[in-house]
Amino acid sequence: MKVVIIGGVAGGATAAARIRRLDESAEIHVFERSGYVSYANCGLPYYIGGVITDPEELTLQTPESFWKRFRIHMHVCHEVTAIHPERKSVTVKNLETGESFEESYDKLLLSPGAKPIVPDFHGPKPGAVFTLRTVEDTFRIRSFAEEKRPRSAVLAGGGFISLELAENLRRMGMEVTIVQKLDHLLNPLDYDMASFLHGKMRSMGVRLILERAVTGLSAENDSIKVEVEDHAPLTADMVILAIGVRPDTSLAKDAGLALGAGGSIIVNSRMETSIPDIYAAGDAVQIRHRVTGKDTRIALAGPANKQGRIAADNICGGDSHYEGAQGTSIIKIFDMTFAVTGLNEQAAQAAKISYDKVYLSPSSHASYYPGARTMTMKVLFEKGSLKLLGAQIAGFDGVDKRIDVLAAAIYAGLSASALKDLDLAYAPPYASAKDPVNMAGYLIENLAQGRVKQIFWDQLKDLPYDGSALLLDVRTPAEYEKSHMEGFVNVPLDELRDHLSDLDPSKPVYVLCQSGLRSYLACRILMQHGFDCSHIAGGYLLCQSVFADRAPAQKHRPCGMETAQPADSAQTIS
Repeated sequence: MKVVIIGGVAGGATAAARIRRLDESAEIHVFERSGYVSYANCGLPYYIGGVITDPEELTLQTPESFWKRFRIHMHVCHEVTAIHPERKSVTVKNLETGESFEESYDKLLLSPGAKPIVPDFHGPKPGAVFTLRTVEDTFRIRSFAEEKRPRSAVLAGGGFISLELAENLRRMGMEVTIVQKLDHLLNPLDYDMASFLHGKMRSMGVRLILERAVTGLSAENDSIKVEVEDHAPLTADMVILAIGVRPDTSLAKDAGLALGAGGSIIVNSRMETSIPDIYAAGDAVQIRHRVTGKDTRIALAGPANKQGRIAADNICGGDSHYEGAQGTSIIKIFDMTFAVTGLNEQAAQAAKISYDKVYLSPSSHASYYPGARTMTMKVLFEKGSLKLLGAQIAGFDGVDKRIDVLAAAIYAGLSASALKDLDLAYAPPYASAKDPVNMAGYLIENLAQGRVKQIFWDQLKDLPYDGSALLLDVRTPAEYEKSHMEGFVNVPLDELRDHLSDLDPSKPVYVLCQSGLRSYLACRILMQHGFDCSHIAGGYLLCQSVFADRAPAQKHRPCGMETAQPADSAQTIS
């Protein structure tokens, strides 16, 4: 059997090695148009910033190592320019010599990946404008940074690559501006969770221009003039276009393969395309979303590796099936970590799913053990069925552990309330006896059983501030005086029972605390004394992050908040 693979990196290289492990006699040819057949794509920004110092660490395998270990023909700097399904061959161009030739196949695997989206700006493109997708791109950016010593950079786009680059360029001492068309960075996050990311980026000196797009680039002396819609032009020494990627499927289209979402290649669960003996894997294929069941594209290394392995199994006569992905991903931004899995609110709304959500802000491990830090978690679930839909976490230590547990729970089809029953490892340096994932399950169970009602940060503007409702802040007097929400009266939780007679039970009550725990406890007290009580999910911590992000210039008085009031102006019942 002769197998031809178009493209290396995650899907293609994984498939090639798997085919050899299954079939020692197969003749395997991989054609990769770049100079590197298997490299750590996700590590590229860290080489630019000097975190990874040896360029050879980026290349996981070389043509020589593949041949020595697997007897696989790895052809770098070779581009497949046409597929001929009718005669089961491909046309290949040697990019170093210009020679073209035809290579036959019994089985063909397409793993072309995706290519950066580059807007068609009018006029000639200035020289110091880059994209980052390949090792060669990385070397070009690194060489430019070392030789020209740029002092400023504009990044168009706010996805994973852009954020990692922003951190690494700041590490090199550059002034960095991110221009993002959406109202928040990192699209898999919801806006409220992204507000923590925005705060971190700004605190590290990264300028954010949101809800704007780069509309043009032009040379201006030794710099680049960057045109931005509804904004004054920017000037930078270098520009990196990280707007996003699209599946690189021109070959597939020309060969007559069926295409789906966004021009991606349609495959079945065996990674078979619409033409017999042609398979596809990686960023260029359409897959099934595990939560919604709908067709989608998810350009991540984990799914690409799995798809390559499954395609290899079936090429070798097996019967393996790809069950889809849910977009589990994680990113380090300076000293913080952000992670997601499953659906965010926008995706749940697009899928017409009736959902609810909980927020919590637990410690990364036992609070009495040194080094514990707060993380903020958001978990979405379907109303009624309590089916887990997705989760997002912003924090420091322990984020990776919790997102993986939640991802596994979604994959396994656990109900949201079942999170409380998971038997998770505990020791003070690593977790609490009630792990944050368990705590999410307790919250959801309490909601489902009617033990608490909640409202969210975006509903605060609709509260009655005319005295027809009781607005209570149950934090300590010190916390309240330091900063509090306008209109909320301070009744510390531990003193609440002593002041029940001061409260009007005919009025609805809305309760706020720092993270949502004390407000829940307050509501349990009030509800059992006949009050109609709702607590503010996520607490002051979430509200402060969102409101500060919406008014970044008002650092000392975020929208809807009073900060550091004199004691005699604070409203406290005591």
